[in-house]
Amino acid sequence: MKPARTERMASELQKALYEVITRKIKNPLITEMFSITRVEVSKDLSYAKVYISVFSADPVKKKITFDEIKKSSKEIRYELAKEIRARIVPELDFEQDDSIAYGDKMEKLFLKIEGKDKN
Repeated sequence: MKPARTERMASELQKALYEVITRKIKNPLITEMFSITRVEVSKDLSYAKVYISVFSADPVKKKITFDEIKKSSKEIRYELAKEIRARIVPELDFEQDDSIAYGDKMEKLFLKIEGKDKN
């Protein structure tokens, strides 16, 4: 079981990170819609793994958007320090989360199988 303070920090970071990236970071290459699916914080609150899902039909734009978010991590951390009330702002590590796309793919597969069973 995770300690309450790491869960609280993860929740606060998830909300604040989205706001910072969409409103404070002025990077014209972050063009695609994205979602922060989850944040995992270390016990000492010094490190956070941020899972991001980028929604785009174009795989090139999807990759560029994710890479630019990752490249902006120092600027994001700096802006995050202004937004959250914490003694230590965790070091951020961004990871791509394809679970939403995978779930969508599986749902389509199940619908396809279900359609064949009805025939």
